Amino acid sequence: MDLELPLWFEIGSLVILTLILIADLLLILKRPHIPSTRESTLWVVFYVTLALIFAGIMWIVAGPEYAGQFVAGWLTEYSLSIDNLFVFVLIMSQFAVPRRYQQEVLMVGIIIALVLRGIFIMVGAAVIEEFSWVFYIFGAFLVWTAWRQAFPGGDHDSDVKQENFVVRMLRRTIDISDHYDGAKIRTVVDGKKMWTPMIIVFAAIGVTDLLFAIDSIPAIFGITQSAFIVFTANIFALMGLRQLYFLLGDLLDRLRYLHYGIAFILAFIGLKLVFHAMHVNELPFINGGEPIEWAPEISTWMSLGVIIVSMLVATVASLVASAREKKMPTADAAAAVVADEKGTPPTVDQPRSDDAL
Repeated sequence: MDLELPLWFEIGSLVILTLILIADLLLILKRPHIPSTRESTLWVVFYVTLALIFAGIMWIVAGPEYAGQFVAGWLTEYSLSIDNLFVFVLIMSQFAVPRRYQQEVLMVGIIIALVLRGIFIMVGAAVIEEFSWVFYIFGAFLVWTAWRQAFPGGDHDSDVKQENFVVRMLRRTIDISDHYDGAKIRTVVDGKKMWTPMIIVFAAIGVTDLLFAIDSIPAIFGITQSAFIVFTANIFALMGLRQLYFLLGDLLDRLRYLHYGIAFILAFIGLKLVFHAMHVNELPFINGGEPIEWAPEISTWMSLGVIIVSMLVATVASLVASAREKKMPTADAAAAVVADEKGTPPTVDQPRSDDAL
């Protein structure tokens, strides 16, 4: 469905969102600090409320279908952004970023992500406009990404290792000091100007954002083909990411089944894209270049329901499993975690002494 939103609404929305992002950035630069749980909660609630208000205004201006596509796209991007946090935590830990300055690092990462996703969205919208068969590629890519999410063959450490090449290149080409100088990227050591390790952190965050943009943009195009809705959904998903990072904290480690929920969402949207490609098929070697009439069209509201249920089930299952482990003895809990990862029994019965004889 081609969406036609009023031009004044699109321009006004982008101007207001840009001003909010600038104000947020200035606030961080003026007062770098470690946000409390209460502060982080209030900011997350503010941005979530802002997104819902935006959806309500879009409902009034353009109708329920458009509002539904925005909410579904926003929730999809939000769930994928939460997955980003796992990698951000690893990057911050790997490079020992002082917690006081992690807000600035995250904000820079968010700005990089918005720029990269903006470019991907413009390219994706142009390609979709000209070649409807690209939905086959997007769909297959998302199904493959879903499989990789569900069965990673490791953990998020592998995502950080992908940045090692960039880090090595930076260390070989520029002088980098051994210590941070606040949030500065340039410092003076023994009278010589040098880059601080913060430049490496920004590079690692940027490469991570690029990888996640490649995954997330095809996913939201499976929900809506409106470039405006795609971009605004990304903005709202990323705006509260910084505060969510501090709010969740150690809770991220307890969301062990989150990647299964995300994988299911990606697989569902991938299949939806393939069905859509079949419904508007133009490839001559498939059904003689004619649309495949029996291919179902999955509604926006069904997509929204699947996204919400998937994230709820993954989150509740994770918290229940974490609570159950807390009640177990430490050794048994550790054995259960290893057994769950390796697919082996948590304990092995020891032979009795009389059997040994």
